[in-house]
Amino acid sequence: MTISSRFSVGIHILSLLEINKAGINSSEMIASSVNTNPVVIRKIMGKLKKAGLVTVNPGIAGAKLSRSLAEISLLDVYKAVEVVQDNELFSIHENPNPDCLVGKHLQEAIEPIFAMAQLALEKVLQGITIEDVVESLQARIITC
Repeated sequence: MTISSRFSVGIHILSLLEINKAGINSSEMIASSVNTNPVVIRKIMGKLKKAGLVTVNPGIAGAKLSRSLAEISLLDVYKAVEVVQDNELFSIHENPNPDCLVGKHLQEAIEPIFAMAQLALEKVLQGITIEDVVESLQARIITC
């Protein structure tokens, strides 16, 4: 199971809003940077707006960050844009064969492992902010 590209696109959008804060951040401009369709950007922007991470000005081509960079963790972005069922990163296949020794016990065996992996991911993402990403980007931009 993989996390969709919505997560990296959400990080891209928020980073671009900061780096281009003096410019107009239309969905078309952002889509050009992400190399995707503006409709995709608008859908993700809607999720970011609902989570309180961005403000979008209807009728005006532009979006801005709603919080400071240091106040937006990657976990905030992840939770805003990913469709995670029951707040779980991993899902376990349903209806394994109850007559099979593995099928009968697999869920009980792997649920604690998946829960630990979920917690580890969330801990890492909580400790990294959009400010950290933007600083890393700016260092790379300067050296180009």
